[in-house]
Order: sequence, then C-alpha cells, then structure tokens
Amino acid sequence: MNLFETVEEMGHEQVLFCHGKDPDIKAIIAIHDTSLGSAMGATRLWPYVNEEAALKDALRLSRGMTYKAACANIPVGGGKAVIIANPENKTDDLLRAYGRFVERLNGRFITGQDVNLTAQDVRTISRETSYVVGVEEKSGGPAPITAQGVFLGIKAAVEFGLQSESIDGLKVAVQGLGNVGKNLCQYLHENGARLFVTDISPEKTEEVKRLFGATVVEPDQIFSLDVDVFSPCALGGILNSETISRLQAPIIAGCANNQLGQEQIHSQMLAEKGILYCPDYVINAGGLINVYNEMIGYNEEKAFKQLYNIYDTLLEIFEIAQTQRTTTNDAAKQLAEQRIMMARHLKNQQMSNLSYTLRQTVATEVLVQP
Repeated sequence: MNLFETVEEMGHEQVLFCHGKDPDIKAIIAIHDTSLGSAMGATRLWPYVNEEAALKDALRLSRGMTYKAACANIPVGGGKAVIIANPENKTDDLLRAYGRFVERLNGRFITGQDVNLTAQDVRTISRETSYVVGVEEKSGGPAPITAQGVFLGIKAAVEFGLQSESIDGLKVAVQGLGNVGKNLCQYLHENGARLFVTDISPEKTEEVKRLFGATVVEPDQIFSLDVDVFSPCALGGILNSETISRLQAPIIAGCANNQLGQEQIHSQMLAEKGILYCPDYVINAGGLINVYNEMIGYNEEKAFKQLYNIYDTLLEIFEIAQTQRTTTNDAAKQLAEQRIMMARHLKNQQMSNLSYTLRQTVATEVLVQP
C-alpha cells in the first residue's frame, strides 16, 4: 500500500498512528473530513491479520462516517479509530492509554463504542478524555435506535422497490444476530415479517428462533434464500462477486458497515441484477443520531425526528439513482458530497464576512485616532 496516495485518494485530512509500550498499544485514528464539525466515529478493537488491514478498515469506516453524518444532517465530521488487539487482551490500562491519545486531539475527534468495546469500556476511556460519547446511555444505548432506523430503511425500500407499504408477510433474511440484528428481528416480527436468520453463535440463533419464530439456516445458505429482503447485520465486505451471484432477494437493507467488497464494482453488479441496495452509511445512521443527541443533551422528540429522516433520505436516494440511471451507492455519495460542499461554502462565507468586519473595525479605529 502506498500510504500517502491512498490517504489522498480517499480524501482524509489526517491519519494518526498511536503506539505505546506500557501498556503495549497500537491504534489508528483516521479523520476523514471536518467540514460539518468535529470528526465523530466509534472505536473498534479487533485482532487484524496485519496493520495494513487495520488501516484499510479505519480509512473506509471514517469516510463512511463523513457520508453518514451528511446524509443524516448531523453537524459532525467523519472519523474512526481501531485498536489492534485481541479482545482477550483488553485491559483498563490499554483503554485508558487509548483515551489519552484521544484527549491529545483536543476535540478534533470524538469517539464511542464499536465492536468489542462495551459501555463500561467507554466509561473507562472517559476517565482520560471528555471527547467520548455513550458514557451514560441515557437513551438505552445505540443498538435499539440503530435497529429502528434499519427497519425504517427496509420500509422505504419495500415501498419503492416492491410498491408496498406493509412488511406483513414478507420474507426477510437477517445475517448476524448481535445487538442490532436481534432488535431488528423484533421490529420485523412485530410487523408480521417471516424471519430467516443465521449467526456463528448457535445460542443467538436459538434465542431468536424461540422469541420470534425464525427459521435458522447455515451461514453459507443465507445468501441463496428466496426472500424479499436480505439484511446484512454482521461484519463488512460480504457483498462480493461470489455472494452477489447467489442473491435472490430484490432488496438489500442491513446495519453492517462497509457491506460492499469493492464499492464501484459490486454496487454496479447489484444494479445490473435489479437489486435495490440501501447504502449502509445511510440506513445504519441511527447509532450516530443517538450518540450525537446524547452529547448535546438528549431530547427524544428531536432524536426520533432525525431518525425518521432515514426513511425520507433513502427514498430521495432511490429517486436520484433511478432518474440519473446510476447506482444507489453513487447517488448517496452525491447527496452527501453536495451537503458537505454547501457546509464548506457557508463556512468560507462566514469567515469572509468575519474578515471583512474585522478589517472595517480596524479601519474605523484608525480613522478616529486623534
């Protein structure tokens, strides 16, 4: 990997490599764009196969956060951090050391909970930095609201793609039954959907089967099912040339990040197959909406109004893609980049006005000198 070319190509402002010996810590903080505000993005802890894989993950996820915030109309920029470690080696000392790295950025980056970090881990990090969200979990944590946002996205896709306003009777395949996937299954079940689920954990699949009457299938079978909606809710990169060729679902709508193996190639493959794809950073924005509102002072009415915008934004993206004969992935990026450019223009205009006011003030003071 040519590091500087890669960072420049993806449009990042800053990438920080954090390293310490006592405790032994390796972390990467990627700040993609701060046009809308301080970069916000959760931290995941993962035993990456190598440092290049960790960097790629941080770069893609942080760029996704920029687009996620823009599409959700949340005034923050995009960032992401990864700690390269085995979850079994997670300690309070390691988390506090990481918190000190975040603190040194003085608010340029605000982080929170992602894969292999718990709410308690976030509270441990907060002992070293105030630039962390999700400490108090005032709204019950990000999982339920993220799942509700995905459910709203499924409704939008069903309305646009299947010309139906009802989920009742639809067959939905959910891949991954973590906190968000399980909550999504509940919303779907309560609205009459027939569930087909898979997970690497037999305990999780059995629980969802018992609670919601789901049909359990093997992980490799989930792609080939004759269902109405395929909902990826595990790790990213699962929509690739091999899996897309097997898909029968006309709609893809799930909470996983970075679902497309290669964005341009695989979004085009989905479009050519006539599959309506909900861009992940649009449909899974509920978590960001949740932690942002906790940060500014949680107001349930305001938070849920922003959450319901996911439905409207996806319909707008579907219309753009259809009108311009492009992919929904490109349509979402277009919408996000338009909003970012507007924010930059407004910020530049405000700076220009401030500069003019200061010049006029100085001139006036000079003129009135005795």
